[in-house]
Amino acid sequence: MLVVGVVWAIVRRYGPRRMRPYRIRIKSKPEHAIILGTFLLIALTGFAAEMFRLALQGRPSFEKWSIIGYPLSGLVDGSSNLAGWHQAMWVAHVLTFCAFLIILPTTMLRHMFTAPLNMYLKDKTRPKGAMKPMPNLMETSLETFGASTIEDFTWKQLLDTDSCTMCGRCTSVCPAHATGKPLDPREIVLKVGEVMAATGSPKVSPPIGTDPEITIAANWLFDRVTPEEIWSCTTCRACDEICPVNIEILDKILDMRRYLSLMESNFPTQLGSAYRGMENSGNPWGISQTERADWANDLEGIEIIDGTHPLEAEYLYWVGCAGSFDDKNKKVTRAMAKLLQRAKVSFAILGPAENCTGDSARRSGNEYIFQMLAMQNIETLGGMGVKKIITQCPHCFNTLANEYPQLGGNYEVVHHSQFLEWLISEGKLDMSGAKLEERVVYHDSCYLGRHNDVYMAPRKVIGSLAGIEIVEAPKNGTNGMCCGAGGARMWMEESIGKKVNDERSEQLVATGASRIATACPFCYIMIDDGVKAQGLEEDQVRVADIAMHLLEALENADAVTNVPTV
Repeated sequence: MLVVGVVWAIVRRYGPRRMRPYRIRIKSKPEHAIILGTFLLIALTGFAAEMFRLALQGRPSFEKWSIIGYPLSGLVDGSSNLAGWHQAMWVAHVLTFCAFLIILPTTMLRHMFTAPLNMYLKDKTRPKGAMKPMPNLMETSLETFGASTIEDFTWKQLLDTDSCTMCGRCTSVCPAHATGKPLDPREIVLKVGEVMAATGSPKVSPPIGTDPEITIAANWLFDRVTPEEIWSCTTCRACDEICPVNIEILDKILDMRRYLSLMESNFPTQLGSAYRGMENSGNPWGISQTERADWANDLEGIEIIDGTHPLEAEYLYWVGCAGSFDDKNKKVTRAMAKLLQRAKVSFAILGPAENCTGDSARRSGNEYIFQMLAMQNIETLGGMGVKKIITQCPHCFNTLANEYPQLGGNYEVVHHSQFLEWLISEGKLDMSGAKLEERVVYHDSCYLGRHNDVYMAPRKVIGSLAGIEIVEAPKNGTNGMCCGAGGARMWMEESIGKKVNDERSEQLVATGASRIATACPFCYIMIDDGVKAQGLEEDQVRVADIAMHLLEALENADAVTNVPTV
């Protein structure tokens, strides 16, 4: 089995390209040949030693259990100098095994030791959705931020590079790579490892897939990793989720983004307007804060508080920037407010006193703007005594729940999908007659799913409606594909390759669903645009948030039974 396995590995690595799995279509290095050759020699010399030993002993019948050595021993039975040949093969077998022990720590095989260690030493106290904290930029004496050299990474991040098995699973699930962008998550890890190796020698192996050697100067990461790679990332966390040895690729990308943004102002030009909007208007759209609660103008009973008085309602409904300013998502906000009123939930909104949580600023490396917005929000929420928050935006949800605690803001935060599921399960929403005769596919939000492990709540909300047929896209759950808006990509143009949202929308439409359900304002925008790019109208495939689907079914039931709405 060992010989067959090694031979097959050689064929897959060095044979015709069509025989190579996508994940190993990389330029082979000398160490790969050495490793495979050593394994093959260990097996062959072992079989040879066994063959000569059995022939030397006269091929006793009880040795027939040696299914390889016994038949082979018949080929040399009666040969002269069997003892010498047996001794030579035995010595060769031992020497090749010793060679294996030598190459074990000096080649990629070291992951046999470092990978289990890497998995054990993973920081289990930091939530999956939280970025590494940074010191208060207003007070710190640090002169550089982010990562530009090897020394800027933690020892755990460097251990990651030694733990990589080069399996390529991360690359196979990367939405940016799949749509022709420069980013290759595996290459990020390997390139960081090559720069680390260059601390001992200025000459390192060439980039995989290229021929010329390069020289690394002063452990400079950006001699190997390009800004184009870094800015292609949607921070969907698919690479981290699928890695079998818990390598945290996203942390490295975000640390390098921090350097590019904070130290060099080297970011896509489209981000500039989003930054200015967040700094000057408290939202990336740059719309006046006085318009933040306009969505509620014709709704009765919406309590708007200014942030200067204690919150008397049980819940603060954190609408978010998209829900306040984007026309599509205003429909979601109105639907959610009506559902909360139906369930007689005590809630209030901040209106103009609500600022952007700073998610897009932080994910694009601009920690300064993030901290500015976060501290303003924490001060407002603290002054009101806020304890419980409902939000329809997974990005707000993740930031409020997982990252504000780093700055002293601790709240009980629930996503609207979780809250709606609870309202339904507790009978607070009367689902009598709620029905939709539709085939629905749910698109998993990365920041709700992989970042916070919320997969079933949105599906249960949809599944609570009679007449619904739920179908799944091939890529769903932990393997769901990003819409392309995460990591501040919402504010950047895609000029390379295919648009991520077009690719994802095609996958969802291919399920034959008449409706696509989302649970994220960014996903709603991106998927709706992707569906329209295919020339499909709303009466063919309708994209809407789960709250909109739920409210529609309830209002249809009201119309049938003539039950007055609130």
